[in-house]
Amino acid sequence: MSVNSKLYEGKAKILYTTEDPEILLADYKDDATAFNAQKRGSIIGKGNINCTISSKLFEQLEARGIKTHFIDSPAPNQMRVKAVKILPLEVVVRNIAAGSLCQQTGLPLGTILKQPLVEFYYKNDALGDPLLTRDRLYLLELATPEQVETITHLALQINEFLRDFWQRCRITLVDFKLEFGVDSHQQVLLADEISPDTCRLWDSAEADANRRVMDKDRFRKDLGNIEDAYQEVLQRVLQAVGSEN
Repeated sequence: MSVNSKLYEGKAKILYTTEDPEILLADYKDDATAFNAQKRGSIIGKGNINCTISSKLFEQLEARGIKTHFIDSPAPNQMRVKAVKILPLEVVVRNIAAGSLCQQTGLPLGTILKQPLVEFYYKNDALGDPLLTRDRLYLLELATPEQVETITHLALQINEFLRDFWQRCRITLVDFKLEFGVDSHQQVLLADEISPDTCRLWDSAEADANRRVMDKDRFRKDLGNIEDAYQEVLQRVLQAVGSEN
């Protein structure tokens, strides 16, 4: 496949054009960032791991009727995706209180929420990715009311699947971030990735608050054994997917 040129480079991926204007090639990097890129580093093998996990999860979601930008994975750290216009929103779904939810509300870490919480953040590093009310979202014209309704519905559907999937991996899904894009037919598609970079994952069999962490919080909080945690998540995902085939 001929790759034309670099279209965009983000914190975790590089997007290249291809011979088909409707298809892009995403190259997953080992670079790691936290706190709006104030902390930078590298996680060995992260690109391959996150691309593989995302590919498997996108395939699982597609099989359940949830449309994504995923086409295929020509290499361990590469994904061919449908070209979409990314909506400037980070959609966060929370099942258990952690991170900024605890900091901003005083809820104790680990509080199980009575129902999943769907939040919208403005995808804007210069502003610090602020939490949005619906009215502010519409004021800034970041998405239409119809798109917000669709995204909310899809986010809850994805959460239902992911909670069950991670449970089969003996992992508790605390919360996660999603991004959505609009294709040339104005259809809303799940985009970006689903990985230990974008999900807060706890080992279900581990009670210790630090040892149970299997996601990018190990990097954020300098907990060590980052590569081991990511590799363990990958192995459990492959095992869960393999058991279905």
